[in-house]
Amino acid sequence: MMKNDSFNDPESVKTAEILARFNQAFLSHDPSPLQDLVADDCVIENTQPAPDGSRHEGKAACIQLWTGIATNSDIWFEAERIIARGDRGEIRWRLRWGSEHGSSVRGVNLMRVRDGQIIEAAGYVKGI
Repeated sequence: MMKNDSFNDPESVKTAEILARFNQAFLSHDPSPLQDLVADDCVIENTQPAPDGSRHEGKAACIQLWTGIATNSDIWFEAERIIARGDRGEIRWRLRWGSEHGSSVRGVNLMRVRDGQIIEAAGYVKGI
């Protein structure tokens, strides 16, 4: 079970729920919830390509990027922790592409939510 370090105020609880629903799309390889979770003005700063990542603006671009990740059957995510504090949160995860420990990378998504939807996401990975 994931550890919960979120605040308990109503806004933080709602943010945690939204991030948990978002995260489940990747754990289950089912991107369908993204339509309701991503705001029209969402902006993503992706982890790739190094060193700065790519920027994706608008609902369609963000959903396209996340759908490609969520539906990739060669990779899978393990959730480590979701933390929500007000309208901001983080999702810590491990991405795996094989059974060896070295066939994985740990990362974090820093998120911001408004009116029940994700408006901002920045992804970072631990790397060399």
